[in-house]
Amino acid sequence: MANKFEVFWASAAEEDLISIIKYIHSDNPIAAKDNLKKIKTKVSNLSNFPQRGRIVPELKEEGILQYRELVVSPWRIIYRISELSVYVLLVIDSRQNFEDILLHRLASKE
Repeated sequence: MANKFEVFWASAAEEDLISIIKYIHSDNPIAAKDNLKKIKTKVSNLSNFPQRGRIVPELKEEGILQYRELVVSPWRIIYRISELSVYVLLVIDSRQNFEDILLHRLASKE
């Protein structure tokens, strides 16, 4: 039997998810609940199949191969695998420019 991975959420990813669900909830509480369940289920499946997500295309172009993503349309869930752990790092809207989001996040850390 394959090893089970432990899934951890970075605080930024948790904040992303809370923000998304609050936004949806303001218009449609049922849709918010459904989307939260879809995202949580897809992420929890990473404990058994961490390689299932694709390498983030924008980073792959730059030779950065350690970050993967799952898509729960319209959101992208960015994560990294390290040993027997999966770290969920971002939950972002796929309609936004990925590079802009990364630059904004990195700039706000300084």
